[in-house]
Amino acid sequence: MGYSQKVVIHSKSGTTSPLDQLVEQFIADGVRFIAVVGTECALIEDIIDELVVGDGSREARFILTSSHPGEPLDEVVQFARTIREGLGEPQVVEL
Repeated sequence: MGYSQKVVIHSKSGTTSPLDQLVEQFIADGVRFIAVVGTECALIEDIIDELVVGDGSREARFILTSSHPGEPLDEVVQFARTIREGLGEPQVVEL
């Protein structure tokens, strides 16, 4: 089973260690939107953007991202529902 096209990462610890593998799986599964909420969410969003874009030589790699410092998880999930990038219900992934 793959990830849905909309993902909300709930960062409980602020860790960034599994992000490289996770982002590659998101790309392989066709994720179109990632929202990040919780501890160090802005930093995690920046790292995701860097991992997706890399050196810019692979133009097909694109995922829309957003970070939501200080916002509750349920509000970020609701926000993800309104985003037109990607289809379906947002999937929450804990970090």
